[in-house]
Amino acid sequence: MFSGIILYPKIKPMLEVLLKGKSSGNIMMRQVQKKLNVTGLVIAPTQMSELIKTTGTLRPDEEVDLSFETSGKIVRIEFTEGTRVKKGDLLAKINDKPLQAQLQKLQAQKKLTEEKEFRQRNLLDRDAISKESYDQIVTDLQTIQADINLITARISETELCAPFDGIIGLRYLSEGSYATSSTKIAKLIKISPLKIEFAISEKYADEIKIGFPINFTIDGSDSIFNASVYAIEPKIDLITRTIPIRAIYPNRKEELKSGRSAMIYLQLSKINDAIAVPSEALIPEMEGERVFIYKSGKASSVRVNIGLRTELNVQITRGLKFGDTLLTTGILQLRHNLPVVLDSIINNNQPGNLP
Repeated sequence: MFSGIILYPKIKPMLEVLLKGKSSGNIMMRQVQKKLNVTGLVIAPTQMSELIKTTGTLRPDEEVDLSFETSGKIVRIEFTEGTRVKKGDLLAKINDKPLQAQLQKLQAQKKLTEEKEFRQRNLLDRDAISKESYDQIVTDLQTIQADINLITARISETELCAPFDGIIGLRYLSEGSYATSSTKIAKLIKISPLKIEFAISEKYADEIKIGFPINFTIDGSDSIFNASVYAIEPKIDLITRTIPIRAIYPNRKEELKSGRSAMIYLQLSKINDAIAVPSEALIPEMEGERVFIYKSGKASSVRVNIGLRTELNVQITRGLKFGDTLLTTGILQLRHNLPVVLDSIINNNQPGNLP
């Protein structure tokens, strides 16, 4: 009993030292465990172009609803649905027998009048008739010829011919049907080349010119197609505040069909020495955007200003400099002055702008 009481004051300081050492070890261990493994990106000069992304529609180069210029019963249909036709090919025919009969009558009258004009001209050369009599015969001949031209034109209206090379669509009438000038017979489409119709914001009005290259993609295909602007609407749409634009794509193999939607990409405002960071490294906040950089073994929060945006990257106009190491992983776990460990460092190899 007496020994225990005498030794206690000496044991207590030793226990405090041991407990203190153990506590310090736990703190140090927790600090090591708090270090987050991250990936760094060394900021280097990058070439960037502002990327405009919008939707558009593929339209045929030519498209028309085929119909007759006159009325009548269809007596022949000369085309097969879904086939190619050439410009001038006869596609359908309306009954023209009454017009053909009138034409034959006028042709017979013309022949008789020409013979009469020949005799009258010989008599005029011998002064056997008056000039007025000969002029009357010439006028009659010209009148008959004008009537022939009129009937011939009316006969041509009974023939439906292809106005351009293309692919003919579905047929809506059969032989024996009565057609008028408003009756749709079929649709004729030319899809080589194709037109791409889209619109961009009015603020880019001065940057898009005739010949400007564009890229577009369509659902269901991994290919990127190249086209060029050939027409720009001279007036801004007052409702949408956009500029309608059309581009042309050769479509030589006719692999694309008209009517499909397309995602349009236009690259503008090229900058050669930009500071570009991956968009996922940017943290949006109410006060603005910020990023984390590696500094003396810790994550350092930096407020930044942004400029151009591309599909994958964002230009930083203020807050970063060349040579800074941007942290690109573990963004949600990072805090200012949090100890971090760099697993790897990536060089900025001029990231692309297209998808």
